[in-house]
Amino acid sequence: MTGVQRVLVIDDDGHIREVVSFALAEAGFAVECAKDGAEGLALCARAPFDAVVLDIVMPELDGLEVCRRLRAKSRVPIVFLSSRDEELDRVLGLELGGDDYLSKPFSPRELVARVKAVLRRAQPPEVTSTEAQVLRRGPLAMDLGRHRCTFGMRAVELTVTEFALLRTLLAAPGRVLSRDELVDRAYGHGHVITDRTVDSHIRRLRQKLAAVGADPVETVYGLGYRLREELEP
Repeated sequence: MTGVQRVLVIDDDGHIREVVSFALAEAGFAVECAKDGAEGLALCARAPFDAVVLDIVMPELDGLEVCRRLRAKSRVPIVFLSSRDEELDRVLGLELGGDDYLSKPFSPRELVARVKAVLRRAQPPEVTSTEAQVLRRGPLAMDLGRHRCTFGMRAVELTVTEFALLRTLLAAPGRVLSRDELVDRAYGHGHVITDRTVDSHIRRLRQKLAAVGADPVETVYGLGYRLREELEP
């Protein structure tokens, strides 16, 4: 991607907005802020952003509803923030299409690292030929350059994290990948992601595939996940 990447920060806490926007600006991002969910959605409708940092606990329109509305129109990477370190919030946020989650208080440096990580996952991997840009297994195809997934003739709309996980499985059909391997390959080395977070993303991915009649991902209990070697159209 060329040019300065744009990040939107949506949080009703002015101090948090100031800290987050300063840290992101110092890291080279162009930052805009919104004081509530409605303002954030209006800014997103006006011009696209490369990533969104989104507080969950906000009055009137909370972060989960903002995420739901964004996902109806966009695959923009979303990093959730929350003052409540509750597993239910985390799971709901990820299953609605969030890409990462940080609990307050957090390190601004860690937040910047998480934003950079989701942006890296949003970029197509470097390839050496046109053929290498498309991964196929039976009726399942992933166009890496266009960030497009299809099963048969039906499109599957995936978030950047879901796309990265499926790409990782598709690159090694039949091989069981542990959650740690999936994290390293899809998220990048040194990224700390809980098993529950990986499971939430996989569950959401499988729901989207099931909606188009596909069931390519298998759970291997106690070990991890794998892509079925034979996929039925």
